Amino acid sequence: MTLLTVWPDGDPGTVLVRTSDPEEVQVELKRLGVRYERWPVVPGVTVDNALEVYRDQVARVVETEGYILVDAMDQTPSDDPEWIAAAAQARQKFLAEHTHDDDEDRFFARGAGVFYLHVGDRVHAVLCEAGDLLSVPKNTTHWFDMGTRPDYVSIRFFHDDDGWVGNFTGSDIARSFPTFDELMAGHRG
Repeated sequence: MTLLTVWPDGDPGTVLVRTSDPEEVQVELKRLGVRYERWPVVPGVTVDNALEVYRDQVARVVETEGYILVDAMDQTPSDDPEWIAAAAQARQKFLAEHTHDDDEDRFFARGAGVFYLHVGDRVHAVLCEAGDLLSVPKNTTHWFDMGTRPDYVSIRFFHDDDGWVGNFTGSDIARSFPTFDELMAGHRG
């Protein structure tokens, strides 16, 4: 189940909003221009079958939003030292605050990740889990945390072949807020 947590951007110790009610999450995110949807969770989804399993939903998003490229990607935990190093490197890349010149649409078919949206004087952490589609509007300042042991299958939507190119702000704000692992522990605990 999705978890939305909102803090003042200068005070990560003060929670302004914390909800896992899908309707409340949708209302809060809509105020930011963020599209959030829940799709059915289908057990056994893999990176190889995700686009077929969600064919109808993907087609609807492509048609309404004008995407030209859709792919599926995954992270599956391993004890292999090479995987551990690659996962840590991938995680670090997106932990810094950035924007994109295009919308960032992602559907989680399996697993979880957290998008932190820094809008105005607030940070909105959206802990997305299986069944969540989130569309971060272009030029929205944000960062993404997939955790120390990333585990997900996601479907990504692009308007061009370049994908999402990060325009990094240079801010270290992301270091001040709870990580994916901390939010997930509190959400499950």
